[in-house]
Amino acid sequence: MNKTAMSSPETDNIPVEVTSILDYLVAYHSDQLRSIALSPDPKFHYPLFVEFAELLDADPALAHNVYYKPDKYLRFFDYAAVLAQKEVLRDSIFHGKGVEKKFIHVRFNVSGSPLESPEAFPSIGRVRVKHRKILLTLKGTVIRSGAVKMYEGERTYICKKCKHMFPVHPELETRNSITLPSICPSQVYYVPCSRVSNFQRSVPCQGTNFQNVANTTVCHDYQEIKIQESTQVLGVGVIPRSILVILMDDLVDIVKAGDDVIVTGVLTAKWSPDLKDVRCDLDPVLIANHVRRTNELKSDIDIPIDIILKFNQFWADFKDTPLKGRNAILQGICPQVFGLFTVKLAVALTLIGGVQHVDASGTKVRGESHLLLVGDPGTGKSQFLKFAAKLSNRSVITTGLGSTSAGLTVTAVKDGGEWMLEAGALVLADGGLCCIDEFDSMREHDRATIHEAMEQQTISVAKAGLVTTLSTRTIVFGATNPKGHYDPDQPLSVNTTLSGPLLSRFDIVLVLLDTKNPEWDAVVSSHILAEGENKRGEPDEDWAQFWSLPMLRRYIHYVKGHFKPSLTKEAEKVISSYYQLQRRSAMQNAARTTVRMLESLIRLGQAHARLMFRNEVTKLDAITAILCVESSMTTSAIVDSIGNALHSNFTEKPDQEYAKQEQLILEKLRSVDEFPDLNSMEGF
Repeated sequence: MNKTAMSSPETDNIPVEVTSILDYLVAYHSDQLRSIALSPDPKFHYPLFVEFAELLDADPALAHNVYYKPDKYLRFFDYAAVLAQKEVLRDSIFHGKGVEKKFIHVRFNVSGSPLESPEAFPSIGRVRVKHRKILLTLKGTVIRSGAVKMYEGERTYICKKCKHMFPVHPELETRNSITLPSICPSQVYYVPCSRVSNFQRSVPCQGTNFQNVANTTVCHDYQEIKIQESTQVLGVGVIPRSILVILMDDLVDIVKAGDDVIVTGVLTAKWSPDLKDVRCDLDPVLIANHVRRTNELKSDIDIPIDIILKFNQFWADFKDTPLKGRNAILQGICPQVFGLFTVKLAVALTLIGGVQHVDASGTKVRGESHLLLVGDPGTGKSQFLKFAAKLSNRSVITTGLGSTSAGLTVTAVKDGGEWMLEAGALVLADGGLCCIDEFDSMREHDRATIHEAMEQQTISVAKAGLVTTLSTRTIVFGATNPKGHYDPDQPLSVNTTLSGPLLSRFDIVLVLLDTKNPEWDAVVSSHILAEGENKRGEPDEDWAQFWSLPMLRRYIHYVKGHFKPSLTKEAEKVISSYYQLQRRSAMQNAARTTVRMLESLIRLGQAHARLMFRNEVTKLDAITAILCVESSMTTSAIVDSIGNALHSNFTEKPDQEYAKQEQLILEKLRSVDEFPDLNSMEGF
């Protein structure tokens, strides 16, 4: 470290600890100090970011003090940062160009440092008294974001006896009230010496009369948020815990409800408000020093280079039989459930999703797909919901009986006489997956509240004087039982008691009926009884073992981030022809055959192209999307009788099977009047 000797009237009387911090900041963070010094507004609060791992390498003793004495040393760092920018301003290059700043706050980023150990990085539910007064890091989801207020952070008083001026800071434990000292803190007060004339001796001042100095009050921006630990890391039956976090100055208003955050700060406590017949306790509070949003980082999924090479090698091995490779991936989805090829394909396409695009008018067309499973009890619907939640890097699981419109969207709560919004399931799952089991158990009013969230991907709120719009870019995966005995002759809206507008928002609606097929029962029972046997030997079995749950999560995350497929001319013609044919023959499926179905076909085609590791939507992807939508129809325009999705199994030769399905679909599409020469078109 470059220990530069600094002597000036301003640095001669500062504590030794501040001197060492000053040397460190000038040596290692001069670039940030220059940018702060050259900023025009002197009243702003400026952050100075310090990596804790770098501080630990440069000065272990100083890093140790920051961790164990953050109350004292965080103030030292802020004071040293103000002095350091003055040193930068004295440089001949910047002399006269910068403006001196009074408010600089050092923010410690602990990522990549030993502070991410379990002891210093506990879950919110494991915060204990031993974590007080150390630099603590917590990870969670913001469920409540309060209003920005003004906070009195410092007030200066003068002793009337010795004229000593001293600052007084509010105490958080007593709800930010200021308590004056009982006697003057000054240790220097000169009194005449009785033994020697014209000589004074210094004694501690015992003054008790203080006066507030005018125009010395320092105010800060102040905001309270509440973070809750993620439900994905909790066990069954564990209630997620939450903690209050205080943001000040430059940290206010940088997060909103639904954001995933990692907060570093100092754990303290404050007295709970006085309520009748309620015991007054100390509530834990984290005073934030650094806040890091992890929404875009997705730091919980790490994809090494060797895994990406394995993905490429996998598709190179299945270059001649791509659908066989696709089925090998699909068999890794919910492996405890036998068969159900159509459902597993639908789950994969829903989680991967399509590409969001913006029209010329600025209207956004969503890329997320929605899936609804309608089936008899015991058909594995809840198993798919739970497995899909594990595959998604952000998910919320709820049930229809335990969900209200406020719990799904947003609720208004009153805290300290002020109304604020608390996020519900759809807002907390923003950018992820929201699984709703027992969809039919929800009240009709509660189901209507998710219409806007599914299509426009926003929630408009007007409660208790709070009018706002929250983002819900969420995949909705629902499961419901049919109303009584499923009647194939009736439309879906009659069989499920779900309204037509809600059904039209689901890209895929799969019906799983327990029809007591003897052949199917024999196959399933044989599979369950032989589940413990090891069947290895084929080369494809090695790849089947490769697609475990962590590998599937990485694959879905990778293809969503690296592929933005666009439609080819062939795919456009196939999708357009099918849509027109479906519109003509729609009688019972009127709720499903809307313009939304055309958008669903495009999304599903893009999702299948991503699943196949491609950047363009080909005819194969378009026809696969058609087959998925066909499974959602009560009566079909393509085939005379719809097969039960429950009895769909993986075929040994999927590529040959697809060739037959493609020929059947293209023959039906040729009957569209607008395309009489469809047979002669290139690629058909």
